[in-house]
Amino acid sequence: VKILLIRLRLIGDVVFTTPAIRALRQRFPDAELVYLVERAAAPVLSENQHLTKLIIAERPRGFRRLIYDLQLAQRLRAERFDAVIDFHGGPRSNWLTWATRAQTRIGYSMPYRRWPYTHLVKRPVQTEPRHSVMNQWDLLSSLDKSFSARPDPQRDPVEMNENIGTALSVFKTLNTAELIRKSITGRARDEQKIDIVVIHVRVGTPFRQWPVEFFIETIVNLAAFDPELRFVVTSDPSDPSTTNQIITEVHARTGRATPLVTSADHFGVAELQSLIRNAALFIGGDSGPLHIAATTTTPIVGIYGPTLPARSSPWRNPALITESVDVGELPCRPCDQRHCEPGDFRCLRTLPAIKVISATKRALTNRLARNLAT
Repeated sequence: VKILLIRLRLIGDVVFTTPAIRALRQRFPDAELVYLVERAAAPVLSENQHLTKLIIAERPRGFRRLIYDLQLAQRLRAERFDAVIDFHGGPRSNWLTWATRAQTRIGYSMPYRRWPYTHLVKRPVQTEPRHSVMNQWDLLSSLDKSFSARPDPQRDPVEMNENIGTALSVFKTLNTAELIRKSITGRARDEQKIDIVVIHVRVGTPFRQWPVEFFIETIVNLAAFDPELRFVVTSDPSDPSTTNQIITEVHARTGRATPLVTSADHFGVAELQSLIRNAALFIGGDSGPLHIAATTTTPIVGIYGPTLPARSSPWRNPALITESVDVGELPCRPCDQRHCEPGDFRCLRTLPAIKVISATKRALTNRLARNLAT
């Protein structure tokens, strides 16, 4: 059996498909499982032991996209897949699914997008928020009825395997930045990690951007709460100005210099995950890095604006420390993130720093208590 899985982009959404990948491998241990994904999200899957191979879909612009996609369609058809599961459901994945000419083509039953599929899965009527992992999982039942049981975050968590080379590279970076505490003996095996808080401060859309001044307030407060903490801020590599502003402001307000706050803007997806694995805590909005953090055991504080934690909270063992912070009920929340009805992004701008600070202190205290208990 040869099965193609498609989820082209958005790091968090690709992470959400990993429980389904593992379930497919367990059900079909001898199958060829191939995944079609765009390059930006490919590192999520590059070390996934359940996949046979990845096919990278590039994103050329303009007329070149048409030529490229025609060539990609030919390649997919030549693979002679038995089944395709389209987790994405967008126009591009629609027609690439159809182009495979696989006997079984599974996708969501959505207006104007049903035509490529031989098996349609209706989205359930949602009287209450439903997690995205469950929506992805629904597609599996058309392939095999054994998947009709709901996924469980303890049994079916998201996953992303760490690359050893990347882990060593990140360790060296932390060491250079004085974020590894040397032992008295100086031996590598006796080195201890300083408690690092990784904070992702910049996302790709204003709909999920918590104000920068609130991040600054949070770091300043936490630095006073525990002077031993160090902070690593990450952001979109194309916008280093945000992290530079935060570092400058925090150092000015605390009177402390590097390495209190450092930047890791240059880290890619794999490096970011390895960094978070080495951290005491991760703080970030509902974006790709939050769900990368969910693939680790590191405590998480998630910040939610237009989205709801019930739909996109970290999908992992509930026993792990996870805090979700939001502003509460608003008439416009959740929204489709295409137009801010009030016009001021109040779901994030009225979410005060003290709520995130309190959640972070609670998470750090719980972490310390667990460490002492073991």
